[in-house]
Amino acid sequence: MVSNNSDMQNMTKNSNDEGMHYSRKPFITALIHASEMLSEYKEEINKLNVFPVPDGDTGTNMSLTLESVVEHVKKLGDNPSLADLRRAVTTGALMGARGNSGVITSQILRGLCEGYEQHELFDTQGLSIAFSRAEEVAFAAVRKPVDGTILTVLHDSAKAARYAQRKKMNIAEAISYVSEKAHESVENTPNLLPVLKENNVVDAGGYGLAIFIEGIASGLTGHDGAISEELKQNGGDISQPKVEIEQINDWAGSKYRYCNEFLVDSNTLDTEDALKFLSSIGDCELCVGSAPKFKVHVHSDHPDKVLEYFIQRGQVSEVFIHNMQLQSEERVEKLAEEAPHPQKDLAVVAVAVGSGNEEILKSLGVDEIVSGGQTMNPSTKDLADAAKRTNAKNVIFLPNNKNIIMAAKSACDVLDINASVVETRNVLSAFSAMMVFDPQDSMENNISAMNDSFSMLKVAEVTFAIKDSKDAHNNPIKEGDCIGIVDGNIEIVGKKIESVVMDLLKFLDAKNMGMLTILAGEGIDDKSYSKLVLRIENKYDNLEIDHQEGGQPLYPILFSLE
Repeated sequence: MVSNNSDMQNMTKNSNDEGMHYSRKPFITALIHASEMLSEYKEEINKLNVFPVPDGDTGTNMSLTLESVVEHVKKLGDNPSLADLRRAVTTGALMGARGNSGVITSQILRGLCEGYEQHELFDTQGLSIAFSRAEEVAFAAVRKPVDGTILTVLHDSAKAARYAQRKKMNIAEAISYVSEKAHESVENTPNLLPVLKENNVVDAGGYGLAIFIEGIASGLTGHDGAISEELKQNGGDISQPKVEIEQINDWAGSKYRYCNEFLVDSNTLDTEDALKFLSSIGDCELCVGSAPKFKVHVHSDHPDKVLEYFIQRGQVSEVFIHNMQLQSEERVEKLAEEAPHPQKDLAVVAVAVGSGNEEILKSLGVDEIVSGGQTMNPSTKDLADAAKRTNAKNVIFLPNNKNIIMAAKSACDVLDINASVVETRNVLSAFSAMMVFDPQDSMENNISAMNDSFSMLKVAEVTFAIKDSKDAHNNPIKEGDCIGIVDGNIEIVGKKIESVVMDLLKFLDAKNMGMLTILAGEGIDDKSYSKLVLRIENKYDNLEIDHQEGGQPLYPILFSLE
């Protein structure tokens, strides 16, 4: 949403020496545009967040910081005073800063504003002074600067702004040049920080800063995304990191568990003393701002002591305490789910409902589970997408429900890989099929073996009638009765699950069978299920019984005999 109004055109027209007087609206527009760009790229930035510890998600934290800036700036109207605009940016950034990256971003914005405080022209000289001040403020906020991070990208950006001044570039050329150099700096971060090179990623915070600078540049020049597009045309791609994104449990190297951040209102807080205290109780400590508003950030195992110290020295608000270990584990799980499978020759996609059933299928070798069952049939697209996620040359579908077989066959038709359906009509048949599945064998041989595996299987389902009806023998069924189903026919009617199951076993000649697999679903409690299994064991000592928690809805009991 970049404006091409006359204010922007006048502000960014060529002016090497004199510069242009400020017009506030283009700055506000550029901030909004930069905020939107960070929001667009935040998930990509989050995936790069591997150093030094998972202090929230870098992209999210930087994006929230900019959103707070925009919120404060919008309250000023279209043409506020320069002082009010700078104050809104600085205050909004400080108040909205989240995590290490958000706090550092707030200090970069503060420095940019301070650099322009005595500068009444928007020109390349002012840009150079502003970036130099931003570098000074941000480096002062971090007690132990590390090469290859957001601070390195800021340093290189400030260096580029000074170079642009020496070369007497006009302001549009200068800000575009700074953006280009920021992205180049991001690409170089793995060469400066071993942990980035080892994990094949660029620095997340640095990439976020480069996106922010590009957003400001394209917003001010009125050319949305022009920098990235021009570089792409010239053979370079700065809009995406060239290295790959990999998952890594980066919390494991952190000394502390909790990320603590909050605001402090105080006229007497000594930031040097505060930082000494914070460093004695944790790391990644920051205490930034000026009286009466400060932002505090630290990683520590003792949030109570951290808060106690600052409560004694002022008013504490906006407290956020994150458990970084849990946060890291959740992020790793999410990335693992998104990560593509390594290419394989043959894969299996199964439809299932119930967490227990899903876990059993996965343990048996199913590659992808599509959630669905009796009342929630997946679409052709759902099945086809799952097949694509396997990254396999050949795919076998196990629909596990007669109502899903056609959708599975349709998925085979739309896929550009070899796919086929083994027409399982329940999850128990899928268990038998997977018991004989051999990923090293051909697809044809597997399909044949899987079909044979459940051809003689006797499967029964136990549920409750939802209306009056009749069973297979024309006997009446009342709403709420417990019913036993075999091959689509209601064979047994009773009042209790246990009695219906026992009658079904007799009906299916369990005394002459060798194996019983039984699944507990929703509608039967643990005590009742244990009692049922014990009764079966006492009645049928010939049966090897495998009892599991399936978790399926609607059917308290599913079982098979073979």
